[in-house]
Amino acid sequence: MNNYPIFPSLLAFDFAFLQRQVAEVAAAGAAGLHFDLMDGQFVPNLTFGPMVLAALRPHTALPFWAHLMTYNPEALIEPLAQAGTTRVYLHPESTPHIHRVLGQVRAAGMEVGVAINPGTPVDILEPVLELVDGVLVMSVNPGFGGQAFIPSSIGRVAQVQALAQRLGLTPSIECDGGVDCTTIGPLARAGMTGAVVGSALFRSGDPATALRDVVAAAQK
Repeated sequence: MNNYPIFPSLLAFDFAFLQRQVAEVAAAGAAGLHFDLMDGQFVPNLTFGPMVLAALRPHTALPFWAHLMTYNPEALIEPLAQAGTTRVYLHPESTPHIHRVLGQVRAAGMEVGVAINPGTPVDILEPVLELVDGVLVMSVNPGFGGQAFIPSSIGRVAQVQALAQRLGLTPSIECDGGVDCTTIGPLARAGMTGAVVGSALFRSGDPATALRDVVAAAQK
């Protein structure tokens, strides 16, 4: 088992072979699976809903993380709970009621996460950080896979860690977007405790080896 948690993003999978590729990354030591739910309005792309998580749930024991890039995230909480989701990441940019919605996720029996876009000040987390298990720092502008990493994300990870320390909190801190063997080391040194990795796993055609390489790069 790898000891640096990597969450492969389903957005980079071949949807004709989802079950097989889930088994491949699980065998390689993936910590869980990351599902990007997009509504075509909060972000430009449209992906999938809780039905995909429910279909895969019987085929793996890996934790499921759902990242909601949608307006009206409240509507998806119960379906995600029923689909066997472990953690839900919500954007404060997507709802005026982020405090309430985070509480609804917890009440539904799931772990709670908050995600922030590259242009959103880290300070927006302060009122809700005590409510969450994890923070997802977007290191690309959300909406598409395969984008180039935004270098300022390294400093933003350090800012999140500093805020958490000041408040006496210890949420996990993940990054999503452009994470690969060249970017994961600086992110880990800045305070990132786990990563969402998509395109970097499938670029070579050997996701299992690529996952191990990313873990090794994080640990250097």
